[in-house]
This record gives sequence, structure tokens and C-alpha cells, in this order.
Amino acid sequence: MCGELLIFQRNQQFATHRLVNRTVALKSLLAANSREAERLRRPVDAVWEALRASGIFYHFVPKIYGGLEFGVDAFIDAMLPLAEGCSSTGWVASFCVEHNWMLAHFSKELQDETFGAGFPYIIAPGVTFPPGIMTPVTGGYRVTGRWKWGTGVMHADWILAAAVLPNGPRPHLYFIAVPAEQAIVVDTWHMDGMIGTGSNDIVMCDVFVPAHRAIDMKEMQDGTTPGCKLHANPVYRIPMPPFLAVAAAIPAVGAARQAVRLFRERLSRRVILGTETNQSEKPAAQMRLAKAHVLTTTAETMIRQAARENFALAETAAPAKADHRIELRCRIAYAVKFAREAVQTLSEAAGASAHSLDDPLQRALRDINTMSSHVVYDLDTVLEQQGRAMVGPPPNTVLV
Repeated sequence: MCGELLIFQRNQQFATHRLVNRTVALKSLLAANSREAERLRRPVDAVWEALRASGIFYHFVPKIYGGLEFGVDAFIDAMLPLAEGCSSTGWVASFCVEHNWMLAHFSKELQDETFGAGFPYIIAPGVTFPPGIMTPVTGGYRVTGRWKWGTGVMHADWILAAAVLPNGPRPHLYFIAVPAEQAIVVDTWHMDGMIGTGSNDIVMCDVFVPAHRAIDMKEMQDGTTPGCKLHANPVYRIPMPPFLAVAAAIPAVGAARQAVRLFRERLSRRVILGTETNQSEKPAAQMRLAKAHVLTTTAETMIRQAARENFALAETAAPAKADHRIELRCRIAYAVKFAREAVQTLSEAAGASAHSLDDPLQRALRDINTMSSHVVYDLDTVLEQQGRAMVGPPPNTVLV
């Protein structure tokens, strides 16, 4: 892989095309193992190894450490086919690729001991809720906590986690990096959708975290971290909350794209009970297919545009303002709403057979219902923040 990475770095257009072709080729493997991922309640090991071999986890690793340092459009292009194959595995992959971007914000010392010393990339969940508690000690902190939604923890070598410093100089959160062997995974992931992600709880008990493995989360939100100063590429200065929302929205759009394809194929072979008419001849079915297609393409366009605008914020000299980040998050939340509506529109007309556990359409419905419940897509919350930004009061949540 090292020699190939060098070739990729020298010809980025060729490399992005090659990487996307690999994820397109992996789509069928993920689809074939999607039910097994649900049975295991985690990504299938053989599939995960195939993802590693594809090179996707080098996507946001800085070039100075041998990574690809690709951009946000290429990220969307590469992740969408994986989500079409399996929402759960695509979700985990998307987050784990994005979390290497997060690691590139930390101190040079941490990047040297990970990217530069035996970890060409990391596999790590990025957990925030509820935040852990940091206690200052000589050389760093002692951290204790139990976090939910540990996406990526089942194959993790590091843990990225939010923690708060009580009575510290700043009231906002910090992010810490901890080797995975210092944490405990608690089997809590029993869900009706996104079952194959293995997003279990993570526990740390009085774990020592050196000071260089902690970072101010406000700096990540603003795009002013140590890594922003270390790496010249503007991709490392894009504000975190909208980019996180994009990373989590990709699987929703992928699930909707897959649902449109499945329903279109189903129409050609389904005859409505009590008639002799193929469903593809029914105007109502044609209209549902068209509506779902338009909703899905609109959702994809929205997340791509939001990702580009977020990148544009990174190219300015001043840190991005909260109202800019809030508006982008609001639009991405609506993109996920449209993707969910597309899948629901098709599922309502697919017949009872589509609810067989062997049918991927029912999995798309369950998965998108679950993933759209992620806090970054809570429309009540994001619309409240958007309204506050429009009339003057400051945000009343740290998730901006």
C-alpha cells in the first residue's frame, strides 16, 4: 500500500477516481454481508478488512504522515457506495474516516505518536455524550466517564471522547484521545435499526490522559486547532459541527439511493394482488418512484453544497461564525429529512413482501428511521438555533 499511496499523492485526480472505483466495487460485498452484520450487531470482520485494504482510512490523513489528504467532495463520492451496500457498515466507515480528520487537529506530539509511529491511520469512535469528567494532575488529566453511541468501537485502536473540566478556565468541552485498550466496551447495542454498527457504550475509569492528547473543542468548532497551524491544507480548518453532520448524512442519502434502485427493480416484477397489471404500469407507483428520486437527489445536492460552503469558510482568515455553522447544520438536517421521506414513500407502496428480513428495502427503512434520530438532525433543535441566530440571542447548546 505504501508505494500506491505515493502514486495517489502525486496524482490526486487519478487517486480519487481510483478510490471511488474501489468503494463502488465493495458495494456488493457490503450488501451480501448486511444481514450478517445485523446478526453480529457489528461490522463483519472480513468486510472491515476489505475496507482497510481499499485505502479509504487514509483519506484525511495528512500527506506529511503518508496520507492522501483528500477533500470533502471526494469523501462524499467514496462513502456513498458503501452506504448503498450496507447502511450500518457505511455509517461506521464514514465516521472512522472522518475521525482521522479530527485527529489531524490535535497536537503534533499526538499526531507523531499515531500517524507517525505505527498507526498510519486510526480506527476510533468519537463519543460526546454524556461527557466524561477531567481532573487536572501533573502532566495531564485523570478521566472517568461512560459514553454512549460508540460508533467504530468494535474495531478501534483509539478512542476520541468529549470530557469537561469542572471549574476550569473554560465552560465548554474538551476532546481527548485514549488508546482503546484503556477503555471498556459495554454491550448495549440492541436496536431496531442500524443494528450492524456495534455502537456500544464506552467506559473509562480514572484513565491518565497526557496534556498533549487533549484539545479544546471550541477550537475544533472554530477551525483554530493546533493541527490547523500544522497543516496548510484548508480542509483541516473547516468547522467541525457541519462537517460531522455531512459525514453522518452520507449514509442516509446512500440508503435512499439504494431504496430508489430496489423499488425501481421491484416494479418490473411485481403484480398487484387481485389484478393482472404489473406495478410498473401504475401511475401511482411511477409518481412515488419519481418523488423518491427527486427527494434523494435533492438531499445529495444539499449535503454536497453544505460541504463546499463549509470548506469555503475554512479559506477565510477569520474563524467561522456560529450563525454560519448553524445554518449549514439546519440545511443538512433537512437533507436527511428528505432522504428519510424518500425511503418511506417507497416502502409504503412496496407490499408486505418488502418487510421480509431477507429484503434490503425493509432494512433501509429501519436504518434511516434510526440514523435520522441522531442529535445533529433533531429539527426542533437546529431550527431553534437557526431562529435564535436570526433574531439575536446566542446559541443555547454547545453543538454548534
